[in-house]
Amino acid sequence: MLVLTERLRLEPISERHGDDLYELHRDPAIAPWWGLRWSRADAQEQARRYENGWQHDGVSKWMAYDRANDELIGRGGLTSAELDGAVRLEVGWAVRGCFWGQGYATEMGRASLQFAFDRLGAEEVVAITEPHNVRSWAVMARLGLTYRRDIVHDGFELVLYGLVRPARAGQLADRDDGGDGRRTDRIDR
Repeated sequence: MLVLTERLRLEPISERHGDDLYELHRDPAIAPWWGLRWSRADAQEQARRYENGWQHDGVSKWMAYDRANDELIGRGGLTSAELDGAVRLEVGWAVRGCFWGQGYATEMGRASLQFAFDRLGAEEVVAITEPHNVRSWAVMARLGLTYRRDIVHDGFELVLYGLVRPARAGQLADRDDGGDGRRTDRIDR
């Protein structure tokens, strides 16, 4: 399902997105987090897995493009994954380094949470990252996800964050300190 946000066009990843997925994972800001070098064939296979998720689970990742100029921003969305002993909806994102610090990960994450809670009726969404990935921690906090615990997943030490369905549909807080050190909650309506 195509989703439009204020700045982004989020397209469900399909096999046709393999080249863009390849380019995204070659980005020097993203590649180190994966610990491997993807070939074009690897990217095509991953695109097929994401497409399969859309077909079988009704949820998967989107490729994110700038609505104004069609430039590739990154990828984000949800996957159904076994994490910490249960099948859960996991939200995640990857943004090209040249776009870091511009709120794109938060924008993708917010769209993902709205999709999970409003369209899928999910009761909870989780996110995981490496313990040293403070940029992802910050995005998770802005989206209202809170630290749950450290976990080991696929042999990697990770941190698990989660968000229980908000009391009112469509109510997702964006936490920000407004630059003055005081935390405020803005409700995205």
